Amino acid sequence: MKKSESTIKAYENSQFLESDEARTLRILSEYLEPLKRLNELKVNNTILFLGSSKAKVEEKDSPLTRYYWEAEELAYNLAKWAIKLKQKGKNFVVCTGGGPGIMEAANRGASRAEGKSIGMNISLPEDQLPNLYISPELSFMFNYFFMRKFWMLNKARAVVAFPGGYGTLDEVFETLTLVQTNKISREDVVILLYGEEYWRKIINFEELLKHKTISAEDLKLFFYCSTPKEAFSILKEKLIKFL
Repeated sequence: MKKSESTIKAYENSQFLESDEARTLRILSEYLEPLKRLNELKVNNTILFLGSSKAKVEEKDSPLTRYYWEAEELAYNLAKWAIKLKQKGKNFVVCTGGGPGIMEAANRGASRAEGKSIGMNISLPEDQLPNLYISPELSFMFNYFFMRKFWMLNKARAVVAFPGGYGTLDEVFETLTLVQTNKISREDVVILLYGEEYWRKIINFEELLKHKTISAEDLKLFFYCSTPKEAFSILKEKLIKFL
């Protein structure tokens, strides 16, 4: 005999859990489950890679293809370096939004170095499936963008933003805003804008300064870099203090 809704425990009632009234429970679950899993797997801190989901290996004539392989190389170098640190727990774990493009490239580089990497995917009307290079035990799926962004940044000691569109710009500006307002200490995270030519064309920070919508100090919140070697050098120098 099928149980009526009145005889089902509340936490087993899928119709209730998917209702508007249970939204706070769903949000809380997206906070507590990643917290439990990351703690159990001893992930101390991460390096977050941002960038376009549209960068594809097979599109040889796309300007984004170059960035795919450079993200892969940088993630490989970082993961290989982090493994050798041999500290308690996992430090400087490569983390991405879990999808294709630059996200896939970073997870791929970490996998090539035989390191663990995180994918924090988002449920969308058009499915964005987790890429194949994420460590299975560190693959997350979120319903809420704000909870996903919270976890992408929560353990990040560095954010490396490769060229991207609306999603990447949203993530970059939210990160800069959190640091500018000291919600995240300027001493606690390194921000790299990878691909100086791209970022200088897309965001004219100097014009923001000229119009006095930001201060001169705000231009010191990030670094530009344009090669994996340059980015790796900056990150090694800045991150070592977190050990």
